[in-house]
Amino acid sequence: MQVILLDKVGKLGSLGDVVKVKEGYARNFLIPSKLARRATEAAIKEFEGRRAELEKAASAKLAAAQAVGESLAGKTVRIMQKAGVDGRLFGSVTNADVAEALSKLGSPILKSQVRLPNGPLKTVGEHPLQVAPHTDVVVEVTVHVVPQVD
Repeated sequence: MQVILLDKVGKLGSLGDVVKVKEGYARNFLIPSKLARRATEAAIKEFEGRRAELEKAASAKLAAAQAVGESLAGKTVRIMQKAGVDGRLFGSVTNADVAEALSKLGSPILKSQVRLPNGPLKTVGEHPLQVAPHTDVVVEVTVHVVPQVD
């Protein structure tokens, strides 16, 4: 299925690109998320008419994400979790836990924006990870997992 992208989509293309994707990906994700439209003649003409407006919105989104990225760069977040004597956690620290802790610092972060390269954190200590508030803005954050004292 041919779609025209209304926003930058990682590993697919940027604003205004006409790309061919699988039908399910377009119908179930891109179109409902308002990231793309079917690439018909009418849709392409309408897009060209709105191109400046969409580019302005995309640049505003990028500027906001860069501001969030600058406020988060190099920060350390402390998360308390129950742990055993050997330093392994009872459970794990997920991207939702990290997003909640970062949001408490004043930067609104979604759990989908937190990248855990090796999966959920299962040990006590400092773990470097990445936060991506935008596809072009990726910052390093350190999560310090501390054992909870009862």
